[in-house]
Amino acid sequence: MDAQRLAAIIAVVIILLVSFPVHEFSHALAAFRLGDGTAKLFGRLTLNPIVHFDPIGGLMLIFTGILSSGFAFGWAKPTPVNPMNLRGGRESEAIVAIAGPLSNLILATAAALPLRYVIHTPEIQQSIPGIVLQVLSYLVLINLALAVFNLIPIPPLDGSKVLFAFLPARLVWQWRPLLEQYGFVLLILLIIPLGPGGAILSQIFGAILDPLLSLLLGV
Repeated sequence: MDAQRLAAIIAVVIILLVSFPVHEFSHALAAFRLGDGTAKLFGRLTLNPIVHFDPIGGLMLIFTGILSSGFAFGWAKPTPVNPMNLRGGRESEAIVAIAGPLSNLILATAAALPLRYVIHTPEIQQSIPGIVLQVLSYLVLINLALAVFNLIPIPPLDGSKVLFAFLPARLVWQWRPLLEQYGFVLLILLIIPLGPGGAILSQIFGAILDPLLSLLLGV
């Protein structure tokens, strides 16, 4: 097994054991602090990766992460939230929703800080095993991708709840049921290459991830 593939596997395992649980725990904690104890009732107010593991989403992450050597796609078990229990209405629902992607941004930053230091300190690069730097690179990239993907304003992704918080109530009443019904179809259309420019999702990632990587790594 080459070093790049091994680094990808290590990164995927860390995503399963750390990033996914932290993401879902952040949703649960935000909801609990805002008055909804549904996640706690279901045992989801925890960092235990087992209770957040989704078999299909986890296998998808492992499969894509190993095949692509670092770029992975997958998901954890969604955190149960009852918006009716939240103090503050739609604004609170948006806070609960954005807590997950924000946790991925924080994790990406945490992985980027030592990587940035090594990149800009050539005299110590030779003393750091290459696989360590590769794992850190994958952790930065995958956590950023998870944050950006989840902030897409299409149900059931977190970004949709943030969008609904800022739209007039009448528009939300008209469009939310329709978007929630066909959101999965819209996501499939984003993933499938429909023209010479490739998939729309790839273009979104290219436009957002590259500047974020440059900002975090200073390159």
